[in-house]
Amino acid sequence: MGIAALITWLLTAVGGFVMLGTWVAKGGVRNPSSTRLSPPLIFGHFALAAIGLVLWIVYLIADSTALAWTAVVLLVPVALLGFAMLVRWLPTVRGTTAGASDAPPERSFPVPVVVGHGLIAVITVVLALLAALNAS
Repeated sequence: MGIAALITWLLTAVGGFVMLGTWVAKGGVRNPSSTRLSPPLIFGHFALAAIGLVLWIVYLIADSTALAWTAVVLLVPVALLGFAMLVRWLPTVRGTTAGASDAPPERSFPVPVVVGHGLIAVITVVLALLAALNAS
């Protein structure tokens, strides 16, 4: 179960990198007033998810139940920040025409990547929780 959680966590990270790269390339950092997703929100989500992933990898190597639970607990604020970004992203998809010069950077996120990132993230949380429960 732990390895399955790692695989889904890595897949989730790939989708996250695609969106983060798109957001940065389209000016999200250079012009924060053009985006509905603030840099602290985006980078906080990224940092907590990355820390959790590193802890999960160390847990798999060291077989430390405390590390497993720490990584799972970190997924709570990661999920909350991700949901906050989803709520802020939805109006940009519906309210702007594609390619408009005043479109926020997150308007360029590929919808399948956003949906896949969210769905695989939910699977990751469930698998990590089950693995941590099994490790206890």
